[in-house]
Amino acid sequence: MNSADMFLKSNKLVPIDKINGYYVRPGLYTMDGAMAIDDAINFTIHSWNATSCSVVLFGRYETEPFAVIPIPDSYRIGDTWSIMIFGLDIREFEYCYRMDGPYDKKRGLIFDKDRNILDPYAKAVTGQSTWGSKSTAGDGVYHGRVTVENFDWMAINSPRIPFSDLVIYELHVRGFTKDRSSGTEFPGTFKGLIEKIPYLKQLGVNTVELMPVFEFDEMEDPRVVDGETLINYWGYNTTAFFAPNTSYASTRENNHEGDELKTLIRELKKNGMQVFLDVVFNHTSEGDDRGPAFSFKGIDNSVFYLLTPDGKYQNFSGCGNTVNCNHPVVQRFLIDCLRHWVINYRVDGFRFDLASILGRDRDGSPLPNPPLLKHLVYDPILSNVTLIAEAWDAGGLYQVGSFPSYHRWAEWNGRYRDDLRCFLKGDCGMADKAIQRIIGSPDLYGYGAHANNSSVNFLTCHDGFTLYDLYSYNTKHNEKNGWNNTDGDNNNNSWNCGVEGDTDDPAINGLRIRLIKNAFSVLFCSRGALMFYQGDEFCNTQFGNNNPYCQDNITSWLDWSRLEKYSEVHDMVSALSRFRTQHPCVRKDGAVPEGYTSISVHNGTPYNSESNDDTHLIGVMYAGKTEDGKNDFVYIGINAYWEPLVTELPPLPHDMSWKVAFYTGVEFAEQDDERYSTLWCDWNKLRLCDRSVVILHSVYNK
Repeated sequence: MNSADMFLKSNKLVPIDKINGYYVRPGLYTMDGAMAIDDAINFTIHSWNATSCSVVLFGRYETEPFAVIPIPDSYRIGDTWSIMIFGLDIREFEYCYRMDGPYDKKRGLIFDKDRNILDPYAKAVTGQSTWGSKSTAGDGVYHGRVTVENFDWMAINSPRIPFSDLVIYELHVRGFTKDRSSGTEFPGTFKGLIEKIPYLKQLGVNTVELMPVFEFDEMEDPRVVDGETLINYWGYNTTAFFAPNTSYASTRENNHEGDELKTLIRELKKNGMQVFLDVVFNHTSEGDDRGPAFSFKGIDNSVFYLLTPDGKYQNFSGCGNTVNCNHPVVQRFLIDCLRHWVINYRVDGFRFDLASILGRDRDGSPLPNPPLLKHLVYDPILSNVTLIAEAWDAGGLYQVGSFPSYHRWAEWNGRYRDDLRCFLKGDCGMADKAIQRIIGSPDLYGYGAHANNSSVNFLTCHDGFTLYDLYSYNTKHNEKNGWNNTDGDNNNNSWNCGVEGDTDDPAINGLRIRLIKNAFSVLFCSRGALMFYQGDEFCNTQFGNNNPYCQDNITSWLDWSRLEKYSEVHDMVSALSRFRTQHPCVRKDGAVPEGYTSISVHNGTPYNSESNDDTHLIGVMYAGKTEDGKNDFVYIGINAYWEPLVTELPPLPHDMSWKVAFYTGVEFAEQDDERYSTLWCDWNKLRLCDRSVVILHSVYNK
């Protein structure tokens, strides 16, 4: 039965049965989850293998149900149970399900008719509103809550920023403002982040990428190490895929759940910024056979997870289980989830954690043409949404440059990170790879439209060293995580500049700042979208911890007092963002001045593209037109050597000259040409100090 079959009286739904004291009728089979409709609540859920289903109702914050309502077999169509229950006030109840079915662990069937199960389509989850507190559900099960969808978006539209123009700022909602140094009224919340929108706008960010904001339980597996409670701080362990994390809201959970996150997104859009979400579809917080069974395991364990022939959980995620992403049932669920966030939260893009898992088959093998990835590309609701893959997984599948794209998927370019880190710290034999990364990685993505929309360039992200730590530590220092420093990546391509950790040596500190400015200069002058991690613009540190997933303290929180101390770096990043906007030729191909190509290489001398193991001096020139049609040239020269080197600039048209915009060998100051006078050793030659970067642009001769 569907909405067209329903009997209406006075334009209202009429109950036709009574079960355990409640009037009911068949529900709307295509409306998943729980939803208020007229005087009833519609409940719809699917299971391929279950034999029966009940709705379980709780009072607010109660652990014992006040009603259990079996859904009659006559209300089941196919694998879908749907029921409308009358007489419920959405402000007064919470809900979950119970499902019965066969129990055969070797076949992956683990039904339990007495187990309470969270609705995977729940728009809000109770008992999680206070950060750092265990769930109020005494049975250890999360309850769903019915929400109201009437948020006022005030006719705000998405900025729809072209991919090549993206300046992405990755941040953690709690850590961004939690420390008192943030000066926010609502630290650690969506509302606290709203207070920082003027800062982000001034910095030049046009896209904010939020680390996981789907509901997760930070207290799922707390540990105490050296007197410090360690929790699931990052949130890469999803509990509910349709619900925002309630503990990121500044107010206690209510039936307008999500309004604070929606307000944040609306205000960011109002200020010209897009919003991307970091989503985790590769695994869930149910873990392996030792983990809890509160949702998918109790609904259809053998459908939602990749299992071995004897019913064990495959673990390509490194987190205990792996979602069976290409099963048709799971595909539908994941697409519904993304549609929900695009429709109801106006999200502009998604970054998919360990996205290579999304292309694995039932047996774990990589699919040549993964149906999920293709369906996401061609889904009409998602047609304007940016799709970004972390193109690897914990099972060893690495697909940077080969992730199935269908001309829509972009990638976190891990090779950009690794190759530029190596070159910029002076490693030999990296010059050619560095040039490839700077000019858009054509060796990975080719040329043309696909290439221009493929690479997200980054040197740092949440996973690994901050930019300050990249040049302050040779090795990771994750001892406080409690795993004897065995966790986290060992291949950081970092350099401590001669001293491990903080030092009072002014020469080393000066070198570190120069290397940080070098990194930002190269990042902002590279083809492709760019991304950097929160606080890198003012040298935030994690004290050498490259995996602070469990550190809910100053290790992970931004220390905003460093903004004043390292204001030079911050101001340079803001200026680089403006410079990139002013010079389209840096970002993309376009009309080219006569006699020039869009990109050319000048390693020490004009049009020298040769390199060898000892090449540490490279140069790239972009040529194009400004928006008003004038010729425009930008040159970036990089000396990654430990001694000064001279570079000769490529010639410009006779009516133009070179002007220095940035030079990391001196303290940054806008509109101060005198600082750059020592650079010139001839009319067309520059003497770059050791480990420095220069950026020039063309000007018309007066």
